[in-house]
Parts: sequence; structure tokens; C-alpha cells
Amino acid sequence: MTTSNSTEDNKALVLAAITGAFIDRDPLVLDRLFSDDYKQHNPMIPNGTAAIKQVIAGLSDDFKYEPGVVVAQGNYVMVHGRYTGWGPKPMVAVDIFRVANGKVVEHWDVMQEEVPAAQSANGHAMFTGTVD
Repeated sequence: MTTSNSTEDNKALVLAAITGAFIDRDPLVLDRLFSDDYKQHNPMIPNGTAAIKQVIAGLSDDFKYEPGVVVAQGNYVMVHGRYTGWGPKPMVAVDIFRVANGKVVEHWDVMQEEVPAAQSANGHAMFTGTVD
């Protein structure tokens, strides 16, 4: 689980990749920051960057992505974020990326519908927008 890049470099790369794709909606970020053999573990999205480019092209005008806490260990980086306009309700996700040779090479995610703090059993929000 080692990489030639530092953990901080990997965090910066992943944050640039996810914000470039989902905030800037720049499909060219995939050519610059993702590997040619990018592996996808979301069961709804095929391997490779072409599928993500199609996702970006199909985003509605009301789509919004907000990154939150970014955590990294070696060549793995996790971003806790909120997707609004992805589905009928906002979704809170943890996106997990693997980095190798200065590129994003693999992705997993865990997503769930956001429940407002006022409606949760504990009164806590599921997401805070603090980027680490």
C-alpha cells in the first residue's frame, strides 16, 4: 500500500478530480487525472472514464456537489460529500479512491439519502461542508 506520491499529494489529486468532474463539470479532468484503465466499483457505472464523461454531460442544471471531510491513508483517499439533484432527495456519500502513479485508478462509493437533522433520532446532521 505504498505510492510514490505523498498522502497530501493524493488528497489534492482526488479533490481536484472530484471537484473538476462534479463542480466544474469539466470532462477533460478525466483525461488529465484518471488512468486509462480506471476501475469503477459502483454497480451502475461501467469501468473507464467514458461512462463518467456521460454522467457529467447528463447532469441537470440543479445538480450540485459539495465536498466535505477528506481523509487519506497512503494511496487511498475518502471524500465525504453531498450530491443534490442526483436523485429525488439529496444524497450523502463517501467516495473512496485509489491513486497510483499520480492518477486516480479506482473508485468505490457508499451513498444514502440525506435525512435532515430535525428528522433524525439524534438531532445531528449527516453532512457538514468542511473541506479538510
